[in-house]
Amino acid sequence: MHPTEGLVAVYDRPNAPFELRMFPIREPRPGEVLVKVRMCTICRSDVHSYLGHRPNPTPGVLGHEIIGTIVALGDGVTKDMRGDPLREGDRITWSEYFIPGDNYYTEVLDLPQKSPGVDKYGHMAVTTEPHHHGGFGQYCYIVPRSWILRLPDELSDAEATPVNCGVATVMCVTEQAEIRMGDSVVVQGLGLLGLYACAIAKARGARLVIGLDTVAARQELGKRFGCDHVFDPSSMTEAELVKKVKALCKPEGADAVIEVCGYPSVIPSGIQMLRTGGHYVLGGVVNPDSFVSLDVNQILRKLITLRGVHNYHPRHLIEALDFVTVNRHRFPFKDLVDGVYPLDKVGQAMKDAEDRKVLRAAIVP
Repeated sequence: MHPTEGLVAVYDRPNAPFELRMFPIREPRPGEVLVKVRMCTICRSDVHSYLGHRPNPTPGVLGHEIIGTIVALGDGVTKDMRGDPLREGDRITWSEYFIPGDNYYTEVLDLPQKSPGVDKYGHMAVTTEPHHHGGFGQYCYIVPRSWILRLPDELSDAEATPVNCGVATVMCVTEQAEIRMGDSVVVQGLGLLGLYACAIAKARGARLVIGLDTVAARQELGKRFGCDHVFDPSSMTEAELVKKVKALCKPEGADAVIEVCGYPSVIPSGIQMLRTGGHYVLGGVVNPDSFVSLDVNQILRKLITLRGVHNYHPRHLIEALDFVTVNRHRFPFKDLVDGVYPLDKVGQAMKDAEDRKVLRAAIVP
């Protein structure tokens, strides 16, 4: 007997209190999957949307870092993106976004994540049918043209939930940074994305990983996730920081610098830290109007490659899951989800995430 309705935590406008509201549940249509949400972690973009710093329709339902258990499969859904069979009761993850169909971006440019009409879970109005399309609720529909992966039994929920956003995004970021064996890598920001970036850089063969963050607790975590050195940028001038980093990244500077802190003000110093021919990748400045002044002559003369990453290719979802599964004993991924809240405490979870009292808050409906 499948459920006929389920609770969703809804906010009517930015900064408005969350209210639990009941919405109907129907049988999944062809190409859809109905899941019971097991865990949803709060991404920093959820906080930005809730605060009104980025556009999000209201009344809204947030949450896109989700894992769930299959309740019902719609016609035509039999396998995950690897070809493994899917059955009711399977624990799964899925892409944070879905696309309306084949188009020039998917078929020619191989950029499905930037398809016209692309949409995301946790980024739609709750009034949009089928209502249950975010992680802040008891159920979620996976709609057609999403990518699904069955989760291995050995992964805990806390290890698995960030895979479809945080880890997959950083897989794309580190790929764009072209990290090679023996490289030196600087990571600006040691939140969840930054910690994964350090771990992935090490796994890719970086000889030296330097983490930058102003929060003492995150500096300590950095050392557990592959950082050889961790510095507090607020404890020194920009010139001192650049000098210290370049002295470690012999002979001339870092091979790659990754921005995942969300502050455009760090970009000039990051570019200064690079060697000639180095790569700078932006992965955190997701808010509109993130302006910064640059001496672009540095980019020209030093042959710097500057890249931005927004969303990820579906292949990065597979890579992310495999990375966490293989390296779960090497890096303490389960410790990153350090706050767990029931559905009726979503407001408190959001506040704790906003105030950085927790690294990754998790909603467990």
